[in-house]
Amino acid sequence: MPDGSATGIGVSVKRKEDYRFLVGEGNYTDDINRPNQTYSYMFRSNTAHANFKIDVKDASNAKGVVKIFVGTDMEVGSIPCGWQVDSKDGTPMREPAHPPIAKDKVRYVGEILAVIIAESIEEAKNAAELIEVSFDEKPVIINMNDALDSSKGLVHEEIESNICYDWEIGDSEAVDTAMSNAAHITSLDIRNNRLIPNAMETRAAIGDYEHATGNYTLYTTSQNPHVIRLLMGAFVLGLPEHKLRVIAPDVGGGFGSKIFHYAEEAIVTWASNKIRRPVKWTSDRTEAFISDAHGRDHVTSVKLALDKDGKFLALKVDTLANMGAYLSTFASSVPTYLYATLLAGTYTTPAIHCNVKSIFTNTVPVDAYRGAGRPEATYLIERIVDKAAREMGISQVDLRRKNFIPVDAFPYQTPVALQYDSGNYTATLDTALKKADYDGFSARKAASAKKGMLRGIGFSTYLEACGIAPSAVVGSLGARAGLFECAEVRVHPTGSVTVFTGSHSHGQGHETTFAQLVSDKLGISTDMVEISHGDTNNIPFGMGTYGSRSLAVGGEAIAKAMDKVVAKAKKIAAHIMEASADDIELNNGNFEIAGTDKSMSLADISLAAYVPHNYPHDELEPGLDEKAFYDPLNFTYPGGCHICEVEINPNTGEVKVEGMTAVDDVGKVINPMIVEGQIHGGLAQGIGQALLENAAYDDNGQLLSGSYMDYTMPRADDLVNFNVGNEVTLCTHNSLGVKGCGEVGAIGSPPAVINAVVDALSELGVDDISMPATPEKIWNAINNASKK
Repeated sequence: MPDGSATGIGVSVKRKEDYRFLVGEGNYTDDINRPNQTYSYMFRSNTAHANFKIDVKDASNAKGVVKIFVGTDMEVGSIPCGWQVDSKDGTPMREPAHPPIAKDKVRYVGEILAVIIAESIEEAKNAAELIEVSFDEKPVIINMNDALDSSKGLVHEEIESNICYDWEIGDSEAVDTAMSNAAHITSLDIRNNRLIPNAMETRAAIGDYEHATGNYTLYTTSQNPHVIRLLMGAFVLGLPEHKLRVIAPDVGGGFGSKIFHYAEEAIVTWASNKIRRPVKWTSDRTEAFISDAHGRDHVTSVKLALDKDGKFLALKVDTLANMGAYLSTFASSVPTYLYATLLAGTYTTPAIHCNVKSIFTNTVPVDAYRGAGRPEATYLIERIVDKAAREMGISQVDLRRKNFIPVDAFPYQTPVALQYDSGNYTATLDTALKKADYDGFSARKAASAKKGMLRGIGFSTYLEACGIAPSAVVGSLGARAGLFECAEVRVHPTGSVTVFTGSHSHGQGHETTFAQLVSDKLGISTDMVEISHGDTNNIPFGMGTYGSRSLAVGGEAIAKAMDKVVAKAKKIAAHIMEASADDIELNNGNFEIAGTDKSMSLADISLAAYVPHNYPHDELEPGLDEKAFYDPLNFTYPGGCHICEVEINPNTGEVKVEGMTAVDDVGKVINPMIVEGQIHGGLAQGIGQALLENAAYDDNGQLLSGSYMDYTMPRADDLVNFNVGNEVTLCTHNSLGVKGCGEVGAIGSPPAVINAVVDALSELGVDDISMPATPEKIWNAINNASKK
């Protein structure tokens, strides 16, 4: 059970929410059942690209079937993209229509062709066997280089190109000049492998239309219910917001894949009106592989120019980014404003230019996945720095130190739009070197060599942007919504508190950390604080949880609402105790008259606010309930150093991670235990990407890695006891000083792992290995190197 004895900021309070999960009493979407509920099965295409005709007559007459809808039945709006990106010539991105149910053409394996609604899920699946589809197959575009040649086929014939946009940032002339004058240029071709999110809870949705009132309720596994209400209500179904309630109950992990508005949410909501009964859909794991938005999938050529002493002069980046068959909610922003603006990393590179071509292919749509653009940026920076150090004969540590942004340079304006407010990259590097026992590496390498094993060490000194906002900035960059956050702090008559937040928890521990903010400010136990989220009828508005914005944006909104509560409480206390409000001080939960022993507790004041017998009616309304919106002035910029140590068996190519050290600067730490847990999870995912995970398609557009038999998730025995630590530089533009920790593990670790693998193989002449660095790939690299 929760321990409320020590509850303030900086304390490792046990997570309040964990008890209900541990005893099996979580409330997930699939746990919810509505009266007279039906069950739906999404009939999906097994063909990647084709015109089609569908016949559902026999299926419609099958046992238990209530109704079958096809694309031409569902005349609604297109599923929208939430971010506009213009090409470098000023033309807007190509944004093809995305119907919830395909009408006459299918563009990837997994696209929905019909929805079968029945009295049970078994009857819906049985009916699906009776559906007949005829396909007139079209050329399948999988490879992005092939997609550049429209003569090989078009994913969307109506837009006459497979290029969504051709975008750039930075000064190309300055980069070209620096390249021509450089003493050394390092080049590298990089692929950031496609990943398939695999949260423990698969996606689910229930649409429930109430005929008597005309109101709709959608229960869904979402990281941002208000955004789903906005996108689905306004753009797809054409519903006024007061008629649509979206509830996201407990959500079993998301990692970005549950940010987006998916077709199934619109389908079950719309269908519930048509049949006047609730409609439930729950994805199985196989379905999730071909329907959840995938992540990453970049192909990049990068060049780094250096002077004779190893100072960085310029960085030139050309990237092809896979969008899949349609634009998902934030897809267009990931390889542009969430990627290229981070290409300065932790370094003082004076000139940077990046060109991004985003490409449509006949694959599952690609969108944000833990880190969303920042892992891709960090990977290319840290890989090219690693290779440059080897080519120039400079140590990995020295080359990084030489090019770090110094502490006295903040605020630091990068050449790719962002201005960093604070950081100390030397401190995180120094701490990481000590924790990783870098001085003892040579001895460990020699010990491995005696066993016939190869040993390597890899570094990654990363930086990311968190707290996605400010609305004015992201609006100028193409965001089609504000990215503020909202909070309401309601002090009840007896002094307990409910916080209504637009942030949404899907494993981050909001019910604990947000309660700690209240505890620290108002001086009450976290057990006296309830956190309410995930219901658009309860929360004024909110933009959800992603991009490590919970504390930096959502927490700051709570802090601002609490400031209003305190200001009002001081006025009430001053009136009752016959003092000036300026003389009231809040100390340890008590409102005291400065210099006296007279005080009132929060409970005393809240009772007076709701039972206003002695109350400043001429100045204040009754009640103690305040709301605040917070729109940041800037992103926040966590950074750190990750060091990985690996041992490789040269006979089999097998890699064993022997050490993983992560020292991160995430600003002020509210709950060290929760921060450490977030970092552990990110490291596991980063190691998974580096060594194990890869979404692969064949030339016909069939997903070859469509189950856990073929898509390798990291297991406990693939990992090592993580060695984590932190350094702190405070964020300068929010009152909490927080930066964000949810994604740092997945951002910093992949290049550290691959750099360690390359370090181990470098003595054999191998200077690159692509992710995932599988035993087969490493074995081939070793054998090919031995033949040279």
